[in-house]
Amino acid sequence: MKRMLSLILVSVFTLALLNGCNTVRGVGEDIEKGGEAIQKSSS
Repeated sequence: MKRMLSLILVSVFTLALLNGCNTVRGVGEDIEKGGEAIQKSSS
């Protein structure tokens, strides 16, 4: 029983970590696009 619970917890933690990476990457891309828009408007 303890082994199954620890396996589930590790799986959930791994999925959350991978999902977090995608979120951070998406935020970085959004910030980059916002910076490009500011550069174009100031030119």
